[in-house]
Amino acid sequence: MSSWSQALTFSSASAWDEVFTDFHGASRIKVPDRGAPWTGHLEWQRSKTYSLAQCSGGEEVVQRDTRHIRADPRGTHELLVPLAGSAWVEQAGESGEIGPGAMALCDIDRPLTFAHGTDLCSISLIMTGRNLSARSPRAAGGPQLLHGDRGLGRVIRQLITTLHEEREHLSETTFDIACDRLLDLVCLAVEGGVDSAPTGQRASVEAAIRRYVREHACDRDLDVVTIARALGWSARYVQQVLQAAGTTARDLVRRERLNVARTRLASASWSTYSIAEIAHASGFGSHASFATAFRAEFGITPREARGGR
Repeated sequence: MSSWSQALTFSSASAWDEVFTDFHGASRIKVPDRGAPWTGHLEWQRSKTYSLAQCSGGEEVVQRDTRHIRADPRGTHELLVPLAGSAWVEQAGESGEIGPGAMALCDIDRPLTFAHGTDLCSISLIMTGRNLSARSPRAAGGPQLLHGDRGLGRVIRQLITTLHEEREHLSETTFDIACDRLLDLVCLAVEGGVDSAPTGQRASVEAAIRRYVREHACDRDLDVVTIARALGWSARYVQQVLQAAGTTARDLVRRERLNVARTRLASASWSTYSIAEIAHASGFGSHASFATAFRAEFGITPREARGGR
């Protein structure tokens, strides 16, 4: 098993508490009887950007309140995907029971109650709030309960399950790339619902802008004027749409170029190209500016990303 992927079985609630809080933050964990036999199992993988964990265990109630958040702020959000059994989730006045047909996206730095019985088996994707809000301020703005049994929700559920199952065949770099795509789908589900495409003109325009930038990210002259001209809108309107979505054309282009470059650094097809050549081919004007932006975005250097292939 790789150093960033582990599996543990627990025979006591106290041992479980320690690992649970390491993943999810300081919390108050209640179990029916701490003196009684208790078992739990946890399999996880962690990169510098994402954590993905499958867990099952005994009955418990987890409460993370303002005192815990002040003492142990995380700046993270968590997508909880039950595979079997059910759990009760409550945050910011929203509450509900989720099972294999539902998912919950929660802010770990807002008071949260999470309870389940012995039948729960679930997968959790933990991501930074910064990474989430850059894609969707709405997704980062509060708890979201999503369907997971049809449409896009079912695709998300299947993808997160497969990502966990294939962890031994993924490097940290390819794991992060796959999690990025998964997070894109989660934000799309939050923005437009899992049963239909986003409605309304502004949402349609935003989707068209993002699609165009994704397809033309490596064009050296790509900017808000080029995007607007290609799509038939004014640059001012494009700026307004992106501003409402919590981003700018410049930031959107930079992020897409970084994603392209990271994929190429992990690809055998680009192994004969230098990092500077990949940076240039991905739309960056200089190796130095690319390296600085890459490290700020992903927390590792381009050389480290290539070494993790």
